[in-house]
Amino acid sequence: MTEDENAWLEDVEGEAQLDWVRERNAGEAARLAASPEFVATRDRILAMLDSDAKIPDVTKIGEHYYNFWKDADHERGLWRRTSLESYRTDAPDWETVLDLDELGRAEGENWVWHGATVLRRSSGSESDDHRLAMIDLSRGGADADVSREFDLHTKTFVTGGFHRPESKGSVSWVDADTLLVSTDTGPGSMTDSGYPRIARRWRRGTELGQAPVVFEGQSTDIGVWAFHDDTPGHERDVIHRGITFYTSELHVLDGAGRPVRVDVPDSAEAGVAREWLTVELREDWTPAGQNAADQTTGDQNTGDQTTAGRTYRAGSLLGIPLEEFLAGSRDLQELYVPTPTSSLAGHTWTRHHLVLNILEDVTNRLEVLTPAAEGKGSAGFTRRPFAGAPEVGTTVVAAVDRTDSDLVWLYTTDFLTPTTLSLADVAAAADLEDYGAAAAEDLGAAAPEPLKAMPTFFDADGLVAEQRFVTSDDGTRVPYFLVHRADLPADGTTPTLLYGYGGFEVSLTPTYSGGLGAAWLERGGAYALANIRGGGEYGPGWHQAALKANRHRAYEDLAAVARDLVDTGVTAPERLGVQGGSNGGLLTGNMLTQYPELFGAVVIQVPLLDMQRYSHLLAGASWMAEYGDPDVPEEWKFIATFSPYHLLDPDRDYPPVLFTTSTRDDRVHPGHARKMAARMLAAGKDVTYYENIEGGHGGAATNGQLAHMQALAYRFLAERLGLD
Repeated sequence: MTEDENAWLEDVEGEAQLDWVRERNAGEAARLAASPEFVATRDRILAMLDSDAKIPDVTKIGEHYYNFWKDADHERGLWRRTSLESYRTDAPDWETVLDLDELGRAEGENWVWHGATVLRRSSGSESDDHRLAMIDLSRGGADADVSREFDLHTKTFVTGGFHRPESKGSVSWVDADTLLVSTDTGPGSMTDSGYPRIARRWRRGTELGQAPVVFEGQSTDIGVWAFHDDTPGHERDVIHRGITFYTSELHVLDGAGRPVRVDVPDSAEAGVAREWLTVELREDWTPAGQNAADQTTGDQNTGDQTTAGRTYRAGSLLGIPLEEFLAGSRDLQELYVPTPTSSLAGHTWTRHHLVLNILEDVTNRLEVLTPAAEGKGSAGFTRRPFAGAPEVGTTVVAAVDRTDSDLVWLYTTDFLTPTTLSLADVAAAADLEDYGAAAAEDLGAAAPEPLKAMPTFFDADGLVAEQRFVTSDDGTRVPYFLVHRADLPADGTTPTLLYGYGGFEVSLTPTYSGGLGAAWLERGGAYALANIRGGGEYGPGWHQAALKANRHRAYEDLAAVARDLVDTGVTAPERLGVQGGSNGGLLTGNMLTQYPELFGAVVIQVPLLDMQRYSHLLAGASWMAEYGDPDVPEEWKFIATFSPYHLLDPDRDYPPVLFTTSTRDDRVHPGHARKMAARMLAAGKDVTYYENIEGGHGGAATNGQLAHMQALAYRFLAERLGLD
């Protein structure tokens, strides 16, 4: 290993290091931020983020619907609640539960909201139901947080109540006097990745460090998390052991508190809901003791026949009653089977149904599956299509209350249409014999009820969105979306921004962005969103195609999209910018170092860049299943081929680059961006650097900080690509 002249910058909060950050922040980034164009863009984005017309996302807790809200008067945010009847109105009557700005001022802390966990039943009295909460608060937006007990009736923290000290971790209510806790309880209690290794059952009035251990993982694991399922009639304690980023174990505690492993492949994602176990496969699976040669045939989507003895395909979703599975049955039903052009984006349980969210060439469609009546075991599922997804765009489904209700929230959006929130009755949809666009007049109660819509934040008149496909270096067909003016000239003069991610099985789908529209599209720029390998757009195989030694395929895919934008006359290299964050920052770092001739500007946000050191910095060890282990010589050999910090050539020409990161990011170490910027500055390259002192991995802790970060990127790109 060669000596790293910038290793000193890994000391996150050292005074000399922060002086270096302040000096960089006061340079080119400050010049951009002083321009009238930046100020106008920042103020417009901030007005969007603070707008009272935004959709207030709500979570049902008991009879109330809770929302966390930020605006100009509440920088840190309000946790508030209302009724469904009031929420349906244009001006809901909100009751403040907790004001984070007031709390921060009173306690002298820069608290950032991380969520709350509420106990469904506090005692034998219904009046005490949904009374106790554990509220998670982070200092400055870091992943590490504290958990504090809160009374939702008095709207105050409980004096002498449960308090989990600052750590990465989680809590889950068992009853009013008991929590399942995964957190730092001293030496040896955390994994090499910095997450909890041990889960404990913590009784009120006892010391956390002395609480009985219910499960222990290994130091090399990602982490261990414990949860209590309080579904009436199906109460259970569940342990999730993350072995690597893509392998895990699910355990259910028996009556004596002993963990019983749910024996599915480590690579599968297993979950429980009511009486059901679901298993989502990342690899083909023939259950132990069964002969793959004895596979049955028939309609795999009806759920009406036994599938024992099958080899189940990667990307499939399987279902079986949990107790039957634990008793040895492997009569699993195929609830979803992928096709070459489709994958499972997600699945959501309601009280009586299962909603599948399917990506078909990166556009969502929905199906409702209905199991046989409770108590009939593996009697099968029926399925119906479910209206509500747009023809082209993105749909997100969330249960309103999966314990007691068949209602779901539907969020629908695309690049040019503001997001709409609707309320839909899954039970009504499941009752229809023929359900689809052709039968719209018969939808009746099943039709989603629009509740809220985002305002129009930019002028989309004359803009169009289309999907294109390009062939990558190895012949793979790669999709991307392009948003542009309908009268787009084919002369390569349009400033164009290309965005990608390509990792961790994350799918990128069309969404409405007021900031992008106002700062870029409205002013004549084009925008491309690439669905490259490494993501999940076509299931686990699409992701696995770019793992470890095959990482280069993700970069080849994005380069192919960039070339296609030039070859089809949309833009030219000097007018093409690329942007990405986190793993996407690694992606754009490789665009910078491996394909500099394709771009006129590069934006690299909260990135990984030093791939020789990444596994030793913060949560980096948890990503070795994605990238490999640089401490193993055979693996460093291929990792070195996509480590931008090591690929940088001082004698090579590079396009202008903007690095942004956060001092409080305790997931991806800010040292990556610091060191890469320092090395490029030493070589005389065109570098703009900005580090937010707060923000965590998201880069910003407040709307004001977020508006600043977004406007900085758009101003940098506009200047470098000639959008003005």
